[in-house]
Amino acid sequence: MSVPTHGAPRALFASLSSSRIARAAVLCAAFGVLAGGAVAPAPALAKTAPPKPALDASAVAVPDRYSADTAQQIFAAGGNAVDAAVAIAFTLAVTRPDAGNIGGGGFMTLFMDGKPYFLDYRERAPQQATRDTYLDDKGNLVPGMSVVGHRAVGVPGTVEGMWEAQQRFGKLKWKQVLAPAIRYATDGFEVDPSLQQRRDAAAKNFAGKTNFDAYFSGLKAGATFRQPELAQTLSRIAGDGGREFYEGRTADQIARQMYGHGLVTKQDLIQYKAVWRQPLSADWNGYRVITAPPPSSGGIGLIQMLKMKADLKPAFDGIELNSAPYIHLIAQIEDRVFADRQRYLGDPDAEKVPAAKLIDDAYLAQRAGEVKPDEVPGATPVKAGLGDALPEKAQTTHFSVVDKWGNAVSNTYTLNGDFGAGVVVDGGGFLLNDAMDDFVTKPGSESAGGVSGAEANTVAPGRRPLSSMTPTLLLKDNKVALVIGTPGGSRILTSIFQVMTNLYDFNMAPTDALAAMRFHHQLLPQKTIYFEPFHPVTGELAEQLKAMGYTLEEQSFNGDVQLIRVEGTAPEPAADPRGVGVGRVIR
Repeated sequence: MSVPTHGAPRALFASLSSSRIARAAVLCAAFGVLAGGAVAPAPALAKTAPPKPALDASAVAVPDRYSADTAQQIFAAGGNAVDAAVAIAFTLAVTRPDAGNIGGGGFMTLFMDGKPYFLDYRERAPQQATRDTYLDDKGNLVPGMSVVGHRAVGVPGTVEGMWEAQQRFGKLKWKQVLAPAIRYATDGFEVDPSLQQRRDAAAKNFAGKTNFDAYFSGLKAGATFRQPELAQTLSRIAGDGGREFYEGRTADQIARQMYGHGLVTKQDLIQYKAVWRQPLSADWNGYRVITAPPPSSGGIGLIQMLKMKADLKPAFDGIELNSAPYIHLIAQIEDRVFADRQRYLGDPDAEKVPAAKLIDDAYLAQRAGEVKPDEVPGATPVKAGLGDALPEKAQTTHFSVVDKWGNAVSNTYTLNGDFGAGVVVDGGGFLLNDAMDDFVTKPGSESAGGVSGAEANTVAPGRRPLSSMTPTLLLKDNKVALVIGTPGGSRILTSIFQVMTNLYDFNMAPTDALAAMRFHHQLLPQKTIYFEPFHPVTGELAEQLKAMGYTLEEQSFNGDVQLIRVEGTAPEPAADPRGVGVGRVIR
């Protein structure tokens, strides 16, 4: 398979030196005179001056040092934010196999040449999938079937998403942006202790059920881990273009892996397409929020939380950040957000999603009016507000990018669970997702992450499962002011909300905003506040919350927010201290 010819002109002009372009222009002019006396106009590319930098430098906030090094190489080669983002994504597919991926899917929010965009490359249900796929003959949910093994796998979207973004907006050749990932797969990378810990935990779940250990038993702290089969896969994709994954040898390998065990077929892969959608946008705090539309639940939820808190400003005045009264008010806001999520949200291509109504100012003012400082937790069941909920899996990864021209990419993608379904494509060397568990596999049931849902998110052929991934941008005067996102399942939107509040309501520096305590509440289970190991709720604060009627529960996941704040012309990247990420300014 060859790369589409629409990339050829860009590659041609990239390969021409300035002197050769000048000679070509002279020849074109001469030919124009000889042919008919009219001088042919010079090509647009030859006349267009390169854009002037809008910022002092480019910057990234990424989950590991390898992806930061990749971004630096791409920017040094003249790449823009999309080139860097795509290169980062492929690098993380090598160095973060627990969450970075080519066998999963995700969302990308972009700001390119002064305009916002959103790319949905979420996984899809195979055509063989039905609402009864994960039920036994008595209508009972089969434990683990949507979580581990071949039947948990949805049609992957990552490669198509990266291909679509880079072909539309990238400046470099496709091969250039994949080169760093191929090198890490071939030469290897040093495994950090946290990656081994995640591997060891996942291996217990996959033992005897998948081929996970055959490929990843060597993920040992301090070891150099090489992935020759993955290097071959990436080389094919680099040489033949992104559709190779869906139509070429790699697609054949996936189909063979699934045959007789899973639901994904070669035809499912051929039919897969990423979708450009209109991003959600809303005014908040003097900024324009640009965030993820459905099938993300996160963008709607984030805007709801931000606006409801703004509507409740009198109730928050004088209340200390992360005090018991503060947490109590936020928990009531979160009740309403997750009630709406449960009732209304799903794949917009399959069900009508009332997104505009859910972020309407009048509706949110009404919902905010229901919040009372003296409300007893759980005393009045919260319902969806337009009429007639919970953590998703947290094993996702996010990165944020800005380039010196003022373009930005906020990207969140996932295998869903740690190392996905635990199924490695034989000969391909990459893991496949367990995204099917993000559907309601039995109406009235919860996913492995605890998220409940309604008819809009049941399993159906071709449907995209609901997600909480929330890659987000803030604009000020139509210029990027913040790029932010995080892994964390249903905690994604509440984590981003808290960091944004820390930044703009409490005027914290980025590093302080990230380091501050975070908590989570989500309608069900009622009256439960989740706290994090990084900053646990203890002592007097814990006693005050218990006295209010809350149950406190420690969550195992801390979050890994990666952000870049831009003030004036200076980008300020910051990586979450809970992880091993890197914030780097690149000049």
